[in-house]
Amino acid sequence: MLNTTLFKFLTQPVVGVALLTAVNAVVPSVSLAQGQPPLPATTQPPITPTQINTNYSLGGGDRIRVNVFEVPEYTGEYQIPPGGAINLPLIGSVSVLGLTTEQAADEIARRYARFLKRPLISVNLLSPRPINVFVAGEVTRPGAYTLSLSGGAGDNPGVQYPTVLAALTTAQGVTLAADVTQVELRRKVGRSSEQAVTVNLEELIQTGRLSQDITLRDGDTIVVPTATNFNVAKSRNIFASNFAASQTTPRTVTIIGEINRPGSYLVTPASTDAQSGATTTANSGTTTPNGLPNVTRVIQLAGGITAQADVRNLKLRRATRTGSEQAIDINLWQLLQSGDANQDIIVQDGDTIVIPTATEINPAEATQLATTTLSPTRIQVGVVGEVKKPGLTDVQPNSSLNQAILAAGGFNDARASSNAVDLIRLNPNGSVTKRIVKVDFSAGINEQTNPILRNNDVVVVNRSGLAKTGDTTNTITGPLGVIFNILRLFGI
Repeated sequence: MLNTTLFKFLTQPVVGVALLTAVNAVVPSVSLAQGQPPLPATTQPPITPTQINTNYSLGGGDRIRVNVFEVPEYTGEYQIPPGGAINLPLIGSVSVLGLTTEQAADEIARRYARFLKRPLISVNLLSPRPINVFVAGEVTRPGAYTLSLSGGAGDNPGVQYPTVLAALTTAQGVTLAADVTQVELRRKVGRSSEQAVTVNLEELIQTGRLSQDITLRDGDTIVVPTATNFNVAKSRNIFASNFAASQTTPRTVTIIGEINRPGSYLVTPASTDAQSGATTTANSGTTTPNGLPNVTRVIQLAGGITAQADVRNLKLRRATRTGSEQAIDINLWQLLQSGDANQDIIVQDGDTIVIPTATEINPAEATQLATTTLSPTRIQVGVVGEVKKPGLTDVQPNSSLNQAILAAGGFNDARASSNAVDLIRLNPNGSVTKRIVKVDFSAGINEQTNPILRNNDVVVVNRSGLAKTGDTTNTITGPLGVIFNILRLFGI
């Protein structure tokens, strides 16, 4: 009687609260008793994604076993049809679509209760159906995919369901425009509601916490959003991850502006020379410090920058899956000066690189650029007319007009008009310009008397007045004759 009375006393709400308060006041927490301070906020475990329903919902294609205890003739195995209704003895059609095995057992028991006294029902999943998911957003190939389960099922509990990463890999990986911190997983719960959860795959990259890699269920939808702000470091991390687009897949990139050969280029995987250990590109043979498909590799494929390139203000335009465009600023001068590899953006299929024209050219910087891998090793200019070695001449990039004349042997003193020359330029847009340049061999590089030459420029050294008087004809044959014929067509 005493124990019963004491139990009733302790179970009164007010008394229970008072007793717990007294106990807490007497017994300190374990951490304080051991002299352990609480963890600072910075070391607290990261917040995990909102919990999503991980129960398995039955659907068409599942193979189940319905056990009716003590009535073995009603027990049997069933393949759930697409509509989700199975036909059971005595009670007929029962829909189990969207129900868990426990919910299905309860529904079947409710139906059998009309005919059996206290029916005991269990439902076991023998063979789950394939997982059909839809992957959208910033992935290489958005669309619907069927993912297989691995391991056993039913009697073998080792069945493994595919995860978010498996779905992204099947869709050939995320693009470099993706925001992998806000990947959304949508899941149908029951027969009518839907649940959504945000998955932070960046945390998976940084910490390896697999809690971010949620297992999938049939009917799930994964949406990879577009990043609102481009981050070079994060882009490189994505590129190196196993859920990104394949690093070895060729990608087509367009490069325009101040480049020697504007156009579209297929950037193929790099390979390593077994003997030298140098990394080379399969479609150019250009030696590079690494095999990454980056901006500098595209520049090399396109023949290098021109002398008028503004390497501080390159722009990379990247189309996104939303139909918008990311505009990424690139400063290759910073790469050359400080080794900031973040400026050497990794490209992806469909990118466009724009190299603008410099508003002002610093001769010292131009000379420095000519010695880098951004510039071609040599450019070709034509020096024709009254020079000692007329013809096509190979010179270093950013060579000046005076250097080209000297490379052609200098003026033919007896016949050359050495005061001025004609500079003819074939522009990238197909137009041709001609201007007269006064020659001053004592001047440094400048646009008026000693301009920097571009690839395919033609310098014409005219005859002096005395030479014109003595010549009755002046016939130019061979390749240079073709050049002059073209110039005549343009009226130059």
